[in-house]
Amino acid sequence: MDKVKFSPSSLKSSRFALHMAQIVVCVVTFVVGYIWGYPSHTYWIYCMVIWGLCPVITLVITILEMFLIHKLLGLCMDWDDFSTGMAMMSSLCTFSCTVMFANFYICRKCIWGWMVTILSAVCCALYCIETFKDKCDSTRSATYVAALPGFIKILEAFVACVILISLIGYVGKPALLWCIVAYAVPLPLTLLLIITNILTKIKNCLPFSIDRLTMLFLIISVLLYISAAILWPIYSFRGNPRPKDCPGHSCVWGIQFVVTFMTYVNLGLYIIDLVFTCCGICGFKRSQ
Repeated sequence: MDKVKFSPSSLKSSRFALHMAQIVVCVVTFVVGYIWGYPSHTYWIYCMVIWGLCPVITLVITILEMFLIHKLLGLCMDWDDFSTGMAMMSSLCTFSCTVMFANFYICRKCIWGWMVTILSAVCCALYCIETFKDKCDSTRSATYVAALPGFIKILEAFVACVILISLIGYVGKPALLWCIVAYAVPLPLTLLLIITNILTKIKNCLPFSIDRLTMLFLIISVLLYISAAILWPIYSFRGNPRPKDCPGHSCVWGIQFVVTFMTYVNLGLYIIDLVFTCCGICGFKRSQ
């Protein structure tokens, strides 16, 4: 078994330099965004969480690789797959923050909004560079998170989070309250499946087939999202046309449209995931 020891050579690698750049830019973005702040806005809170969480994950990965602890973790998980998957997830999340700030908080005179958006775009670019380098490295494995099946799961969880932070105008409408249930139920199950597949030791010890359980969960998720895809647009937009004055940061109609669009996106992702899972169970080679 490999011993835990400090690896000085890791400090000179391009991977370490890239990680340090990611951490610094994310922290600067977090500080600038906090100073400018819209503490009552869920989109602002979401962005602050992302800019705070991404550098922490990157720092933990850097420390584990610096002291070669990741080699010990290789006994229960595929480290290359996990670290590449985290870079892909960070790219996706920082990209969403960039789009949100550009859409909701930028105006001609909003210098702080422009600064935060540009910094967030730099964060996204740095994580995209790491993802691209990892995917082009033939020595790194991609067994789940960094491969198509796992990345679809990450997309499902990500879109669900965007939907949940965008929910508005549902008070007193039972049909829309049902939609919230339909959005909320699949998310923790998706995260549980991701964690189970990352920790291969746990997955191999399960007394049942994880793929069959996944298929059952996906069928339920597809049915829930179909109901939401029907009910949310009907009860959100019936008798509620788009107002002439609809500013990005406070337009209820626009936010409800975001929920509608993301509902159809996630429904499509769950259907694709269900098809892939069925093909795997039926004996066809699953795309990796």
